[in-house]
Amino acid sequence: MAAGVKIGTAIGNGTGTVPTHRVTMSAALPLPHTLFFLRTLPSRPRALRSTRSHSLPLRASSSDSPPASSSSSPGREVENVVIIGSGPAGFTAAIYAARANLKPLVFEGYQAGPGGQLMTTTEVENFPGFPEGITGPDLMDRMRRQAERWGAELYQEDVESIDVRTRPFTVQSSDRKVKCNSLIFATGATARRLRIPREDEFWSRGISACAICDGASPLFKGQVLAVVGGGDTATEEALYLTKYARHVHLLVRRDQMRASRAMQDRVYNNPNITVHFNTETVDIVSNTKGQMSGVFIRNLDTKEESVIEAKGLFYGIGHSPNSQLLEGQVELDSSGYVLVEEGTSKTSVEGVFAAGDVQDHEWRQAVTAAGSGCIAALSVERYLVGKNLIIEFHQPQTEEAKKELTDRDVQEHFDITITKHKGQYALRKLYHESPRLICVLYTAPTCGPCRTLKPILSKVIDDFDKNVHFVEIDIEEDQEIAEAAGIMGTPCVQFFKNKEMIRTLSGVKMKSEYRDFIEANK
Repeated sequence: MAAGVKIGTAIGNGTGTVPTHRVTMSAALPLPHTLFFLRTLPSRPRALRSTRSHSLPLRASSSDSPPASSSSSPGREVENVVIIGSGPAGFTAAIYAARANLKPLVFEGYQAGPGGQLMTTTEVENFPGFPEGITGPDLMDRMRRQAERWGAELYQEDVESIDVRTRPFTVQSSDRKVKCNSLIFATGATARRLRIPREDEFWSRGISACAICDGASPLFKGQVLAVVGGGDTATEEALYLTKYARHVHLLVRRDQMRASRAMQDRVYNNPNITVHFNTETVDIVSNTKGQMSGVFIRNLDTKEESVIEAKGLFYGIGHSPNSQLLEGQVELDSSGYVLVEEGTSKTSVEGVFAAGDVQDHEWRQAVTAAGSGCIAALSVERYLVGKNLIIEFHQPQTEEAKKELTDRDVQEHFDITITKHKGQYALRKLYHESPRLICVLYTAPTCGPCRTLKPILSKVIDDFDKNVHFVEIDIEEDQEIAEAAGIMGTPCVQFFKNKEMIRTLSGVKMKSEYRDFIEANK
């Protein structure tokens, strides 16, 4: 870390619609409203990578989004396929459809952000191809870039309505209306939560909604764990966890379990499981290091409160499929899951396909979701060919990747005329030399909301190209900068002009909030 750098800023208390990624920093000194750089020292800035689509410009790319009143593809009235959802199922479907020259249009979502449930998973150790494991956000980022590489058009927008009663189908997002000949619905399912006070703080740091996904984690091996719930899901989770845990406590709110008799018998006969009836899970207890150490519970009969030692709490209270957009149009089961023909992705409406957890109430794994996304994309191609509806978009030959610049090259070739930059070296240069408004985005490698915000903010910066400079700061690489700036969570955006910090926005805000502020201060 470079020495001799001093930064002082004031931080606002704004909160975003997406939770921030909490980071641990030593306490910052009193912070004035000015950012000071005492001297400029060498560092390791990295070029901000372009993620333009490599497909032929037969229609508008996601970086040139048309106004809300127009369709997504000028000169074309109907898309081959629209994919709604951006978890493993949605991105895999996009990769296969794009490689089939269908040029799929993907609505990733905005409020929930792209990536699905894996964006809140710290470590994924059971996805093939990653022997050392990979974080959920990193896995989703790789899938996203792979889909983009093959020509998928990605829109970080929420879909507000779907009409599959008439053909072609209509998809209305927050920014555009699209007609399509086929539809892949991959919106996933949401794990039900207890909404206890410290839930967000310990989510993926002690609290999990998937024992199969996380039970073998070093965090839980050989530890005492707890499971909340009384149905088949909870009993299955408790039994599975006994493979790794020293002991498992099953916390049941009622005076009896709702699980099948066979599952109950297996629980009662397992000496490593203790069942607590009439028990309410109140909150998480932590130790002096900020690690989860127990579960605060309350007996609903006696009102007695106590703490159970536990290093992890697993939710076994079920999932809710995100199928609301299809209600009344496509057949759903009693729990809201999309019904598909066995062994296929076909729904009750011809041309509409479902993939991932929105149609899978049993397995709910990243790899099974990806597999179903592949099936859906192949089925779409077969459907479009059979109906003589397909329009192919052929990929051009890609250029050989340019050799990356060395650290010295980057330092010596800093160009203030370029809008987007990365790292503390660029921030220092721009702070002292740029007459433009400077937008600084603080991110962390494992921060899911950061992956949500970056493409949104990048598009806004593109709209104000020569009026603003953008710098991304990785708080792990540039800890001194982040600490002096008082950054306590990511993502966080700070705006500077004339060496003054004029605003801080924490978390993920609506796109219009960033745009309006830049417009007013450019």
